Amino acid sequence: MAFFPPIPLIRKRLIQKKLRECGATSEQTAKTLAEAGVINPDGFRRITERLVETGSIHRTEDGRYYI
Repeated sequence: MAFFPPIPLIRKRLIQKKLRECGATSEQTAKTLAEAGVINPDGFRRITERLVETGSIHRTEDGRYYI
């Protein structure tokens, strides 16, 4: 059985936590990942895209995110 680091899961939880903490819970209160305090907001872009695709987080047309 192969082991891989749970980076996607850790990243998902971090992004969701940061968005919740800064009050990004609607399109009107959405924040960029940098504004939300996510470390290295442009890193792991594929993970962020997957979170949007699965509906774990939402992205506005201008690139801000919310829960």
